[in-house]
Amino acid sequence: MLNVNGLCTEYPDERGNVVRAAQDVSFEVPAGKLFTLLGPSGCGKTTTLRSIAGLEKPRSGEISVGGALIYSSRSNVFIPPNQRGLGMVFQSYAIWPHMTVFENAAFPLQVSKSRIPRKEIANKVLRVLKVVALEDLAEREATKLSGGQQQRLALARALVMEPPLLLLDEPLSNLDAKLRERMRFELKRLQRDLGITTVYVTHDQSEALALSHSVAVMDRGRIQQTGAPREIYERPANQFVADFIGTTNFLQATVAANGGAPGLYRVSSEVGDLEVRATDTLQPGSQVVVSVRPEDIHLSERRPAAGSNVLEGTVDTKVFLGESVDFRVKVKERVLQSRAHPSLGTRVGHPIHLSLDPEKCVALKDIPE
Repeated sequence: MLNVNGLCTEYPDERGNVVRAAQDVSFEVPAGKLFTLLGPSGCGKTTTLRSIAGLEKPRSGEISVGGALIYSSRSNVFIPPNQRGLGMVFQSYAIWPHMTVFENAAFPLQVSKSRIPRKEIANKVLRVLKVVALEDLAEREATKLSGGQQQRLALARALVMEPPLLLLDEPLSNLDAKLRERMRFELKRLQRDLGITTVYVTHDQSEALALSHSVAVMDRGRIQQTGAPREIYERPANQFVADFIGTTNFLQATVAANGGAPGLYRVSSEVGDLEVRATDTLQPGSQVVVSVRPEDIHLSERRPAAGSNVLEGTVDTKVFLGESVDFRVKVKERVLQSRAHPSLGTRVGHPIHLSLDPEKCVALKDIPE
């Protein structure tokens, strides 16, 4: 549906220096799927979205929607943003304060060059307001809506044009935490029910994991990894992705030998010998970084009867979080973070055993600077 190939977008900063905001960015979004560009501030995700919208003119590359080119440096094609027919919702919802909910949603149709009949406009608007659960508020002044209702109205205004592609730039960032979580479910329901192809930009990892069919993690203008949310989380391609997506423990290690199955290796780490999983082929003697998530470090007061990657440590600190307890456990000279059920009551200063599943210990070639 959407194809972005070799996109490079640059612009000068206030000092005249060239900022390479997007560098060789390529991805595809199938029809009806939600694709997320995820990364920290300044990584190039919003620039990429604005390039798709036509609000930025890239230096090179190609962008097509439904097989039709909307930008190509090679073919000298640049379709203006108002002719691309894409739906857009940004951080500031830009709701017209002097209009009602109905009038806000109807505005794009009223100014359309197609000259849509008034009755058809009313039908389209009421249908889309029903989709976002605002049909009962059609005559309310837009300024009297809550934050979540304004967000849904901005979505309705974008959807009323029935765009082939919907672009969302951090649309939940202005909402409080509870409303943001609730709106994630609303967005996922809307996207699923309508089957609209969507590109979503966010710096919020949990938002990306919850909403997306596929995620592209960006850093310094480049895509570091693209994949399904579970794949990105459990099989990060490099240390940046592992560190940015959720919380993890990093252990420096040296490859000792192949493990007991294809893709498994024995390594010598700061906390002892471990069996780990690697996507790349590793050679004995090579330096790696092992990433293991806190929830994948299982704690017990008794030593497990069997299994590899069993370590012994001392509880350094613990923090009660209600549904779980975060333990910091000292193993040799390293402190590892683990997440356990509140029923585990091992006290600070007492010994504890750690069990690390080899399949969840991911060996990465890159090493911290």
